[in-house]
Amino acid sequence: MTAKTHPAYTYACGLRDGTIECGRYVKKQASLFCTIFEGNDPDWVVDRRRLTKIGKLLKMMVMPNGPKAGQTVYEATTGYQWTLYAATLCVVSRKDTGKRRYELAVLEIARKNFKTFTIAVLFILLMLLEPRFSRLFSVAPDGTLSKEVKVAVEAILKSSPALWPEEDVGRYFKILRTEVRCKLTDSTFTPLNYSTNRLDGRLPNVFLVDEAGALPNSYAIEAMSSGQVNIKNKLGFVISTKYPEHDNPFEDQVNYCKMVLDGVEQDETLFCLLFEPDEELRDGWASDDRVLLQANPAAADNPELWESLLKRRQRAVAMESARENFLCKHCNIVYQGVGTECFIPMDALQKCRAEQPIDWSGMDVCVGVDLAMSNDNCAVAMAATDGETVYVRGMGYIPADRMEEKSAVERFDYAGAVRRGECTACGDRTVDYAVIENDVFRLGQTYGVNVMALGYDRYNAISSAQKWERGPNGDYENAIPCVQIRQHSDTLHPAFKLMMELAESGRLRYDASKLLEVNFGNARASRDTNLNLYVNKKKSTGKVDMVFALANALYLLQQNVLLPSDGGFVCQEL
Repeated sequence: MTAKTHPAYTYACGLRDGTIECGRYVKKQASLFCTIFEGNDPDWVVDRRRLTKIGKLLKMMVMPNGPKAGQTVYEATTGYQWTLYAATLCVVSRKDTGKRRYELAVLEIARKNFKTFTIAVLFILLMLLEPRFSRLFSVAPDGTLSKEVKVAVEAILKSSPALWPEEDVGRYFKILRTEVRCKLTDSTFTPLNYSTNRLDGRLPNVFLVDEAGALPNSYAIEAMSSGQVNIKNKLGFVISTKYPEHDNPFEDQVNYCKMVLDGVEQDETLFCLLFEPDEELRDGWASDDRVLLQANPAAADNPELWESLLKRRQRAVAMESARENFLCKHCNIVYQGVGTECFIPMDALQKCRAEQPIDWSGMDVCVGVDLAMSNDNCAVAMAATDGETVYVRGMGYIPADRMEEKSAVERFDYAGAVRRGECTACGDRTVDYAVIENDVFRLGQTYGVNVMALGYDRYNAISSAQKWERGPNGDYENAIPCVQIRQHSDTLHPAFKLMMELAESGRLRYDASKLLEVNFGNARASRDTNLNLYVNKKKSTGKVDMVFALANALYLLQQNVLLPSDGGFVCQEL
């Protein structure tokens, strides 16, 4: 086999040239790999000797189960697996062929595409190829998931006579309850249980974070990565499918990968294969086969997998209750369906995110506030319209001394939100209402807006409303008209209905705010006996104060007839 006919290269060329269906980001990464493989990169090359050695080792491994049981892993390896093996293990520096390029590999791939088996093969290769006394770890949301890789490693070894000879089964590898040891290199592979504070102190040559989308935060990834500081050829794998919750550590990794491939960020040590459908195809998931092909790279060469996917798609079209699992796990599309009673689907909401900060200068705005108990989150939102689009901005407030506690309990990085200007930490164990009151008074000065009115919930807000109506320091000329809004479905239904329709029609624009998106992701909708739509705080999965603050602002926007009757909007008046 010549270098140009190697399956890793031919598959990558197919992705690059469009002969194999894939998304734009997979195509970009494949193009970069082909350039290196062809020898046209000034800094990096493919170590052909190492690539040949990997091929020989794969021929020594035997498939333990499945349709190809009994074949060598070399024969059963699919295109994307070859490319992953070659890129992560064989791309080295021209100046120092002992230095690998990639330190982190991110694999986003749908279920039943052999991702666990792929990592198991990689770990066996690495135990044989890495320097002596190397340590390999896997981390997953729970111990059972983490041990899945170990189970796969054991199955491959015990099915491969060259690695597990019957006459001396422990000659090359030793399988223990807690780890797998390679006697040839004294390397060990250990699956770890996820913990929020017990992963530090490890020194992994190689680590895997599996099902990263289900982790509560990025601690596992950062702890494993920080343990590799002094290792020359460090390597980490982060793999997952999509999950209904858009706010998870894996989505952060995917977004960073996209920025690197788009050239926004520079990171030569990152390799990623993001098998997700392009955005323009996602609405056609029910009939467009490209959606399935872009998320399931193994399906093109596996008729059984392809037929299974088609049946699952047909079922998801007919049964809305099956749609969330199908879209998230088999199409890699973030979707919150009836199973979660979501208020506004996250994909619809995120399409309304403003690419650039909204210019609020001169806008007439209505303000909504949600002042909860003083030891909890509070929110302020403002809304305006130009007759075609409704513009909104949300601002959160949390007790400063409870920020770390709330970040852990609510699984959200409040410190990051404060740095991004989405949230203000004030007071100590309780929110300082004076900060909120002063910020509302300064909206005109800060954003250049004209505050027409302010809507509030009577609960916990009467004192602040009285201050806003008196104006700063009793200056009635700068007072803000305040309206008490009953927090009930019969009152807020029009505002919630308008909010949902604006988002789904794309006529909503909001200043980028991860905290606002998390609040919408937490929101769960219900209907009362009169079928009035409202966000149910008891059923919601987390904080929704910014959603209610925005609902109060939209209520006033409707009442002030700032929404034209002929502008295509609904629920102009109550």
